[in-house]
Amino acid sequence: MAASNRSQPQFIASTGNRNFSNAPLIQNADSDQIVVPDRKSWKNLFSYMGPGFLVSIAYIDPGNFETDLQAGAQYKYSLLWIILVASFSALIIQSLAANLGVVTGKHLAEHCRAEYPRVPNVILWVLAEIAIVACDIPEVIGTAFALNMLFKIPVWIGVLLTGLSTLILLALQQYGVRKLEFFIAFLVFTIATCFFVELGYAKPVASEVLEGLFVPQLKGNGATGLAISLLGAMIMPHNLFLHSALVLSRKIPRSVRGIKEACRFYVIESAFALTVAFLINISVISVSGAVCNSTNLNPDDQQSCKDLDLNKASFLLRNVLGSWSSKLFAIALLASGQSSTITGTYAGQYVMQGFLDLRLTPWIRNFLTRCLAIVPSLIVAIIGGPAGAGKLIIIASMILSFELPFALIPLLKFTSSGTKMGAYANSRVISAITWIIGSLIMGINIYYLVSGFINLLLHSHWKLVVVVFLGIFGFSGIAVYLAAIIYLVFRKPKEVTPLLALTTPDHQQMADDTVNNLPREDIVSMQLPQRATPDID
Repeated sequence: MAASNRSQPQFIASTGNRNFSNAPLIQNADSDQIVVPDRKSWKNLFSYMGPGFLVSIAYIDPGNFETDLQAGAQYKYSLLWIILVASFSALIIQSLAANLGVVTGKHLAEHCRAEYPRVPNVILWVLAEIAIVACDIPEVIGTAFALNMLFKIPVWIGVLLTGLSTLILLALQQYGVRKLEFFIAFLVFTIATCFFVELGYAKPVASEVLEGLFVPQLKGNGATGLAISLLGAMIMPHNLFLHSALVLSRKIPRSVRGIKEACRFYVIESAFALTVAFLINISVISVSGAVCNSTNLNPDDQQSCKDLDLNKASFLLRNVLGSWSSKLFAIALLASGQSSTITGTYAGQYVMQGFLDLRLTPWIRNFLTRCLAIVPSLIVAIIGGPAGAGKLIIIASMILSFELPFALIPLLKFTSSGTKMGAYANSRVISAITWIIGSLIMGINIYYLVSGFINLLLHSHWKLVVVVFLGIFGFSGIAVYLAAIIYLVFRKPKEVTPLLALTTPDHQQMADDTVNNLPREDIVSMQLPQRATPDID
C-alpha cells in the first residue's frame, strides 16, 4: 500500500512557503474521500455528482429570492433574460473553477497566495472574507423571515436563532461528504418542488415568460440597478473559491484520460445542478410577476408589490393564492437559508487556509462568520424592521457583484496560463468568451457605480462643501477600484511548473520526489472532521 501511494501522487499544493512549493494533499488512504474508478465508463459520472449541488445553493439563496421577487414585481418578466445570461455565464465560470482544482490539485485561494505578493494577497483575502459575510447576511435574514412566517417568531429573534445552524452543520459534517451532498441535493429539490407548485398556483402566461427570457430589455427607472443585483446574487465570488476546492474531495486517476474525464463530468454535473437553480429562479420571478400584475389585487397588495421583500411576499401570496402558497414559500426559504450556511462555511475555511495557510476548527470558523453577519442584520432588524432587513439583502447582493472581479480575474488568468494548467489551459475561444463575460460584468458594475454616485451628488441637498468633499473621496475610491482591476488584469504571472498537469515519466518522478519530501495535512480532513472510532485490539 505504501508503495502504491508513493507511485501515484494525487494532489500537490503549497505548504505555507510563499514560493510555489508542493506537497501531497491526499496521503491517508482511509480518509473520507471518494475514489473514482480507473475505467472508461459513463457510470463514473455518479462519482462526480455532488459538488455542483453545494455550489448551486449560492444561486438559490435568500438573496436571490429577494432580488427575483423585486424583479418580477416591478418589471414582470422583462428581466428574465438576465437570469438566462447569468446562468449560462455561471456554468462557464464554475467549470473553469472546477478545472483549476482538478488539473493543478490546488484551489483558487492557494494559487492566489503563491502568485501575488504579500500585500495584494492580504487585500484579496480581506475582500474574499467581506464577500462571504455579504453572502451570509441574506441567509441570516431569510431564515429569520421564514421562522416568522411559519412560527410567528419576531424577525430580530429569528436572526439570533440562525446561530444554531452552526450546530446543524457540525452534526451533518460528522457523517461524511457523500451524505452531506445528498442532504444538500434533497434541500435543492425541496426548494424546486415548492416553487414549481407555486408556479402552478400563479399560472403565468407562457408566451410572456418566453419573451422575457429571450428578448433583452431594460425598461423603467431602476432596471439597471436590479439587473446588477440579479447578477450579484447569481454569480458570487466566494463560489469560485469553493468549487475549485470541493473537486479535491474526489481521487481521480492521474492520467490524461482521467483528468479530461473529470473535467468533462464536472461540467455535466454542474450543468445539471445549475439548470435546477435556473428553473427555480425563473419560477420565483414568474410567480412574482404574475401575482403583482394581476387585475384583482386589493390596494394593500398593490402597495406591497411596489416594495416587495421576502417578508411581504408571504402575506401577498397568502392573500392572492391562499395560505398553502405562503407556507410553501416559507419552507423553501427556510431550506435555502439553512443549506447556504454550509457553502458559506466551507468557502470561508478554504479562503482562510488558502490565502493565509491558517486553519480554524469548523465550529469556530462558522461562529465567527455568523457573528459578523448577525451583528449588522440584528441592528437593521431592530431599527429598521423587516423593511430595513430586506433592503440590507439588496445591498449585500450589490457588494458581491462589485467584488466579483477580484475572484474572477485571477481565475481567468490562472486557467488561461499554460505554466499552471499545461495542456489543459483554456483554448483561445474559451478565453475570449470568459474575458468578454467578465468584461461585461465589470463594465456594468463600473457604469452603475459611477452613474449612481454622480446622481447622488447632483440630487442631494447637502452643502457645497460636503458635496465637494464626498465627490473627491468617492471618485478617489472609484480610481482605486479601477487601479486594482487593472493591476490584476495586466500583472505578469509567475513562471511555475504545472506538476499535476504533466504526465510524462520524468515529470511523474519529479512529482513523486516532491510528494515524499513535503507532506501536508489532508484537505478532506480539514473539510469534513471524522467521527471518533473505538480502537480494536
